[in-house]
Amino acid sequence: MTLRIPPLQALRALEAVARSGSLTRAADALSVTHGAISHQLKGLEEALGVPLVERAGRGVRLTDEGERFASRVKVALAELAEAVREVTEHRNPRHFRVSVMPSFAARWLLPRVGRFVAAHRDIDLDVRASATLVDFRRDDVDAVIRYGGGHYPGLVSEHLMDDAYFVACSPAIEGGIPARPADLRRYPLLRSENEFWEPWFRAAGLDWDEPSRGPKYEDASHLLQATVEGQGVALARTSLIGNDLANGVLVRAFDISVPSPHRYFLVYPPRMAGSPKLAAFRRWLQDEIAADPNAGGGKPAAKRTRAKPRSR
Repeated sequence: MTLRIPPLQALRALEAVARSGSLTRAADALSVTHGAISHQLKGLEEALGVPLVERAGRGVRLTDEGERFASRVKVALAELAEAVREVTEHRNPRHFRVSVMPSFAARWLLPRVGRFVAAHRDIDLDVRASATLVDFRRDDVDAVIRYGGGHYPGLVSEHLMDDAYFVACSPAIEGGIPARPADLRRYPLLRSENEFWEPWFRAAGLDWDEPSRGPKYEDASHLLQATVEGQGVALARTSLIGNDLANGVLVRAFDISVPSPHRYFLVYPPRMAGSPKLAAFRRWLQDEIAADPNAGGGKPAAKRTRAKPRSR
């Protein structure tokens, strides 16, 4: 009897559900639809002849058989990913894969990365913009740049730079640039995932609660673009402001900043510690950060545009 190995996509779907505990999150992690995950799991159950998932309230959970099988699949996929990485490394030793958050890629890395490419013709840099957490045992990635607390068990985490928040708006915003922090009650306050106004309110002497209404953007680069378009006032990050202040497309409303609780880190598995490609990329990052006047969470390098006096 010939044993039929289930399709790799189905095994990856099961592992993603086991890891995330959700069909929706598994679909997001694999960049497929919810229906595709369900279809893969159903086909896998039919091929094996055992139930792997079961309903649990409005979601799903793995059966005991599914848990045991998923744990073996996780190990097998990690081994397969490592084998693919080794073969790829031998086939193209110049390849260096780095994963970064989409906002950081768009607002900080991409405007600068041409200098790395020009200076390191011997390295084929592969930039992957994704907010999904990387599993170095499974994903074909050499290093990541992440925004967080720096605690990544089993990995090497190197601090790159700090960050800070300040209030920014378009110089053409309806109603004019707010002159005092209390004037913000008259403007739409744009929001972003996991970035909160309340610490800035306290620093400005405002006893206000966190806004619960108004436009909200998952990606910080989208938030800044909405701000440029005059859709409201936003908390901007020094790390992502780029040249928007110097170019006049955004203005800083007040000389009040609050440090971000998160920082940027270069993260990689211990096996990459001696990599010349990683060393070159690290040196380049450090040089670019040292040359960036906005790096370090300080005041962005641009003069504040003062609000015009209002007629009474």
